[in-house]
Amino acid sequence: MSSTTAARLPLPEPLATRVWRGSDLGHVDVPVQRSGWAQLDAELPGGGWPCGSLTEILVPRMPLLEWRLLGPALGQALRGGASLVLVGPPAVPYLPGLQCQGIAPDRLVWVRSREVTQSLWSAEQVLRAGSAAALLVWLPTCRAEALRRLHAHAQGGRGLLFAVRPEQSRSESSAAPLRVHAQPGSPWELRVRLLKRRGPAHEGELRLASIPGGLQAALPVAPAQGAVALRSPGEPRHAVGRTARLHVA
Repeated sequence: MSSTTAARLPLPEPLATRVWRGSDLGHVDVPVQRSGWAQLDAELPGGGWPCGSLTEILVPRMPLLEWRLLGPALGQALRGGASLVLVGPPAVPYLPGLQCQGIAPDRLVWVRSREVTQSLWSAEQVLRAGSAAALLVWLPTCRAEALRRLHAHAQGGRGLLFAVRPEQSRSESSAAPLRVHAQPGSPWELRVRLLKRRGPAHEGELRLASIPGGLQAALPVAPAQGAVALRSPGEPRHAVGRTARLHVA
């Protein structure tokens, strides 16, 4: 029997469940956290963001798209009572916006760092402690060896680990099993590409409707065209529907 013929024969049932084929979406042996988008979960190995593993998020420098992409999953992850740790964010976390995502201020730990080396050291200490539900570390620059260390420290844990990096880093090598590129699309939309995952290469891009929770009542999406329509002036239901008053001291 030739090797080609043998490869086409069906495997015994106990063995077939243990064999992964390169054409199939990769199987992960770690818990996952649903992303909040069924369309994205269908393309992620295991059906969500992997715990105990490094996920790299590549974003443009201008908007903070990582919050819009990760917010739904982070809010769900914190329901168990653990903390969300932020290391080296480029801007002060906006607590009202995070609360709309289900992230309570008393569950937030913010670590300031001025250099990438400080951020990496702080992130490794958090991973060693193993007490955080999720860790986000912003790395404007980072060597491949440092990413490999982060991934190694994350393995065996049950928390989420995201390294947020500029989109210019997509051409650099990375030990992260999952690399995701996000950029803005039409109003209140995210365009997401899976640059690297366990399994076949992802073709094309995903378009995810992403209206911030605090604006959903004021900016409903028109079902026909998918455009954002403002409410009529007579029925404001959110602070953005009213004219702000300027108070001068």
